[in-house]
Amino acid sequence: MGMALLPKVLLFADGAARGNPGPAASGVVLCDGFENILAEHRQSIGRATNNEAEYRALIRGLDLAAQHTRAKVEVYMDSQLVINQMNGEWKINQARLARLAAKAKEKAARFQEVTYEYVPRSHRKIKEADTQANQALDERYGRG
Repeated sequence: MGMALLPKVLLFADGAARGNPGPAASGVVLCDGFENILAEHRQSIGRATNNEAEYRALIRGLDLAAQHTRAKVEVYMDSQLVINQMNGEWKINQARLARLAAKAKEKAARFQEVTYEYVPRSHRKIKEADTQANQALDERYGRG
């Protein structure tokens, strides 16, 4: 790694799908505890539902977070479904989402603590994650 690990990182993740399901992508903005950006990532993930795209963004973000900390990750997303499922408050009825949630939990187990908090889409860092996801779609499929 070559860099000092941080006591805490903030992970802003967002998924986007054009159509549900449709062409989908994930966007991630990773920040230090002072909201300075450490990394940004975008990835086209093929055809998926919006919820699958949100989970894929979370999984990707946790991978990125592991490059910067082993201690605490604060996850912020505008997907109430993902946040409530990861917090164990909502049941996961779909097998595909259950598999993605299990993968996310496996990734989260690498850290001492991971918290999940819902933030509205208007949050500026979520907007940046959303921009990443939509740029990935534009690059892959063109605008629209």
